[in-house]
Amino acid sequence: MVLFFQIIAFLAPLFSPADGPYRCNNGKVYFHSKASLESIEASSNNLRGAIDPANRSFAWSVETASFTGFNSPLQLEHFNENYMENSKYPRINFTGKVIENLDFSANGKHSVRAKGKLNIHGVEQERIIRSDVEITGNKIRVKAQFTVFLADHDIHIPQIVHQKIAEEITVNIDAVLQN
Repeated sequence: MVLFFQIIAFLAPLFSPADGPYRCNNGKVYFHSKASLESIEASSNNLRGAIDPANRSFAWSVETASFTGFNSPLQLEHFNENYMENSKYPRINFTGKVIENLDFSANGKHSVRAKGKLNIHGVEQERIIRSDVEITGNKIRVKAQFTVFLADHDIHIPQIVHQKIAEEITVNIDAVLQN
């Protein structure tokens, strides 16, 4: 939580008062792991984010402990303690810029690319994530689907559960930001 507010504080001087920032405190993150022996699903309604229309910068953050779902309480425990190690790496962050020169004052639907640093499990990877953006008045809805490879973020799966946890995870984002 502290890191998220540090990111927002860092970006705050960049925001134009007339154009933003747009903020979200309850975006949705859903992930799906489909392995040969098991399918695992979990979600969080605690995605926080901000977008600055003046320079197209953004910051997103979700606490790993906020995910619920899973097939059992033991899976949730293993997710938090063994794989995500949320006592060491409590948040997932994505910060960067929208590549396209999007006019945030014009209502409509747009497909854009978000380029930035995705930090999961303490490992930062530069990513470009395609997103659908719908602008309506003072609201921006962002939807995205992308894949995360566990090996890219040093998340190791023990051989004994290798057929129950996929090496690549599908992630969906749905968030509404307001200014």
